[in-house]
Amino acid sequence: MMKLILASKSPRRQELLKQMGYTFEVRTKEVDESFPAHLTPMDAAIHIAGKKAAAFKEERKDDEIVIVADTIVTIDQKIIGKPVNRNDAINTLALLSGRVHEVITAVGLVVSNEISLFVEVTKVHMAELTQDEIEYYTDQFKPYDKAGAYGIQEWIGLVGITRLEGTYTNVVGLPTARLFRELRKLL
Repeated sequence: MMKLILASKSPRRQELLKQMGYTFEVRTKEVDESFPAHLTPMDAAIHIAGKKAAAFKEERKDDEIVIVADTIVTIDQKIIGKPVNRNDAINTLALLSGRVHEVITAVGLVVSNEISLFVEVTKVHMAELTQDEIEYYTDQFKPYDKAGAYGIQEWIGLVGITRLEGTYTNVVGLPTARLFRELRKLL
């Protein structure tokens, strides 16, 4: 029986994998998440997920499947990272407010010394948020560990997201339906 290893500190990814019914171990490594400036946002996500997968390729045991992921938020082909402080979070949310942005998650599976990668994209329609709403969310939820400065599973997702084109779990950080189909082939 193959063992699943989730190579992510993200409590959201861990919770999603648990909700899928999988038993897994969390194992993480520090990986340089830089990428060449000329890459598109999708290619950047694939590049980073590939680096994360490569970090586990050699030391993975034969009975293990390692899952890595990288999520990028983008608007106007510009990558929106994790906010560095309150002002950055507020400015990011103001940029996303009333507009459509994309959430791109690249997932890597490391099995039998092979790396397979796939990507899911979700278009997120955000309502026009007031300055007070943006500041409330930032102060109450402190979204400094989230790409795009928000968590869809939090208050802002309930009141500020008007439509998704793609999957909700992809925006949370792990495209579970696609991951399930890919793992089904391997387990």
